[in-house]
Amino acid sequence: MNHSSLPHASRRDVLKTSAAGAAIASSGGAIGAATAAPLAEAAPPRAKVSFKVNGKGQNLELDTRTTLLDALREHLHLTGSKKGCDHGQCGACTVIVNGRRINSCLSLAVMHEGDEVTTIEGLGSPDNLHPMQAAFVKHDGYQCGYCTPGQICSAVSVLEEIRAGVPSHVTQDIAAGPPITVEEMRERMSGNICRCGAYSNIAEAMAEVAGVKA
Repeated sequence: MNHSSLPHASRRDVLKTSAAGAAIASSGGAIGAATAAPLAEAAPPRAKVSFKVNGKGQNLELDTRTTLLDALREHLHLTGSKKGCDHGQCGACTVIVNGRRINSCLSLAVMHEGDEVTTIEGLGSPDNLHPMQAAFVKHDGYQCGYCTPGQICSAVSVLEEIRAGVPSHVTQDIAAGPPITVEEMRERMSGNICRCGAYSNIAEAMAEVAGVKA
């Protein structure tokens, strides 16, 4: 465009627009960099928790989102409890807390202040097996072994539940208390999945420990 051919007022407006455009262009790199820079993320909240694991006191400071399963595996290096579905549907992460079985993948570690946690490592050792561990070996209650720690922890708790009179969906007479039967044990173990299909052998192992016929 030939600026000399424009009226005086128009030439002045064109010059102003050009100057503003040049200023924006020169600062574009800084503006772009500022826009692209990620916002600083705040550190996740942390909390201290103290509990007993397999009879030993443990003191941890954890991200409050840490599950009990991850606290056991990643922070205490007790890798017997397995992470299967991570949704509480397979039972591979089952541990015993204050005498009751829970899916540790669904429970936050900071919820267990003062609790007593027992994992498969705390039930027995290779030189001194828990009766349920020994029965699983005898009856071949495992194949790949991935679900076995959760199966054994759950099996131990199931027998305690029945002895304590806790009913299940198949308990016929709630007032009389549940009997120790294979039907009761199978119903209560239904939340522990074995992809290898060793269910019959697991039932036989539990029946031996319970002192009933499989």
